Amino acid sequence: MAAGDIAWVSIATGLVMLMTPALGFFYAGLVRKKNLVSTLAQCMAIFAVVSLTWTLWGYSLSFGTSVNGVIGDLSLFDLNGIEPTTVGRYAPEIPELLYFAFELMFAAITPALIIGAFAERIKFSSLLVFTVLWSTLIYSPIAHWVWNTDGWLHSLGAIDFAGGVVVHVAAGLSALAAALVVGRRKDFEKRREFKPSNIPYVLLGAALLWFGWFGFNGGSAFAANEWAVSAIVATTLSAAAAMVSWMTVDWITKGKPSAVGIAVGSVCGMVAITPGSGYVNVPAAIIIGLVAGVISNLISNWRIARTKLDDTLDVFACHGVGGIWGSIATGLFASKHINPTGNDGLFYGNPNLLVSQLIAVVVVAAFAFIGSYVLLRLIKIFSPLRVSEEEEENGLDSSQHGEEAYS
Repeated sequence: MAAGDIAWVSIATGLVMLMTPALGFFYAGLVRKKNLVSTLAQCMAIFAVVSLTWTLWGYSLSFGTSVNGVIGDLSLFDLNGIEPTTVGRYAPEIPELLYFAFELMFAAITPALIIGAFAERIKFSSLLVFTVLWSTLIYSPIAHWVWNTDGWLHSLGAIDFAGGVVVHVAAGLSALAAALVVGRRKDFEKRREFKPSNIPYVLLGAALLWFGWFGFNGGSAFAANEWAVSAIVATTLSAAAAMVSWMTVDWITKGKPSAVGIAVGSVCGMVAITPGSGYVNVPAAIIIGLVAGVISNLISNWRIARTKLDDTLDVFACHGVGGIWGSIATGLFASKHINPTGNDGLFYGNPNLLVSQLIAVVVVAAFAFIGSYVLLRLIKIFSPLRVSEEEEENGLDSSQHGEEAYS
């Protein structure tokens, strides 16, 4: 094992952990003030719940011995056989315990992304049940398919450096299903009157997400090496490009670039670069970000203007669309010159990678959407998914937690 690699991945693990409260502030600033506390509480509670489920069975289902490329066995249940000195097959220069901890941070933030789709109306107890089931039955199989060396999508040739498919496509399509099942807020028709509770929180959350994303993408090299550096640079440039392109679209279509749009645009760029961050060069990273900012903005505005879908915080437009575009773009721009452990994409003479990426996107999108839709329908039979109209009117801060952000 290498001390430098251990130090870097340990730091990266902390950076990814920071992304959960960062997401909390990002989302909390976007909702109305009567739901600010509950949004933060949901993110932190999800982190705690998934920390336990990932330790007990999630890690084993994802990275344990593969059963026909579909799911891991339970040989690593409760980290069975993993000691501080144990070295795993995925990152031989660091302890497997550290690899587990790094992957835990991914497993924890992914279901937290989904809450933006049903913000301001979800029942807290039902959310926790959904989190346990989703992380077990949706996230773990997808992580196994793509990241386990014996997973069937991995064997097919699909690549995902830091979670474009596993995290963002899965969360984005699950959010779309959740918005459909949970339904619109009771005063949805007045949504144009809704104002973010705290725009500085939105900007703070986006900035901390950007900071944490260096660990998210750079740490996925699992070593202090040139690929980690390349991923960090690509992350910054894609985020910056998407911020500029989102801002430009706002300027053209709305006459003014909003602070919220600037923050959301940067996140869309980070989402899009995630799957290819360790495989693409600088020009490709900029192109990926520029396109992400435009298409996510246009789809967000189309949803608001043309549909009655109440995806409260546009999780699908940001994470779903950004993850899909980034995963496809990896099939276009990936280069073995940048990272020989990856593969060449279409623009470097290998159309097969693009085909593998398209298959991975379609399979994961369908599985996450249908699986989440079914899970929520089943939960709804035994427990209400949303709070009562009176509780929704009073706000989730008081109805679910008995607290207020501002007295």
